[in-house]
Amino acid sequence: MNQTALALSLDGITKRFGDVTAVDRVDLRVAPGEVVAFLGPNGAGKTTTLDMVLGLSQPDSGRLEVFGLPPRRAARAGRIAAVLQTGGLLEDFTVLETVRVIASLHRRDDEVDAVLARAGLVEIADRKVSRCSGGEQQRLKFALALLPDPDLIVLDEPTAGMDVESRRAFWATMRADAGAGRTVVFATHYLEEADAFADRIVMIAGGRVVADGSTAQIRARAGRRVVSAVVGDQWLTPLRAELPGVDVVEHRGGRLYLAAA
Repeated sequence: MNQTALALSLDGITKRFGDVTAVDRVDLRVAPGEVVAFLGPNGAGKTTTLDMVLGLSQPDSGRLEVFGLPPRRAARAGRIAAVLQTGGLLEDFTVLETVRVIASLHRRDDEVDAVLARAGLVEIADRKVSRCSGGEQQRLKFALALLPDPDLIVLDEPTAGMDVESRRAFWATMRADAGAGRTVVFATHYLEEADAFADRIVMIAGGRVVADGSTAQIRARAGRRVVSAVVGDQWLTPLRAELPGVDVVEHRGGRLYLAAA
């Protein structure tokens, strides 16, 4: 296995659902140890992209590798795990029973106590999943994701529906784990969440990467004014040349989006 491979490598990834292009020729590189936020509104293509990274769906075109492996092989090898928005928990089990069952599947029964501690679940280990709050259930999913000891953890809108205190507790848990050098990629539509936790932000809109940089760079860009107009393709080059300081952010559906400080 190539230990020096990129954590994630996406080359021209495209995914369509009927006439809708959900992910449109996305290129991306993520190095081992990076903490990267996918930032964008609902419907931007974040979840679809992460589903392909996890091997839950296949791109229609392009090439995608996780540590030099196809996503499903990386998942089978335990190199990637995920905390998803919904599903995956049995409500009649206790927190401890849930962790024990999944630990047995990975033959890591000796890690149950350590994983409960790392996810901050020791005090509610005997509580049924059905009686756990949304934040507690997300921390339980995080504990399950830790069991194979993955090199990469993918989080899809991990704090959606949480209150402020639950969100703060969840990210405190994640920071502690990321500090050990694990690669983390998470999708969010909260700029403040991305700014507080990520080393790097990848902004996605209309299925495309529209910005990629440090949190400071993206915050500066997000603070600019954006206007749009319906124009023909022939205006793209003249607008770029004749409007210094104005960037063409996106061009879709016959509408041109311009941004300036």
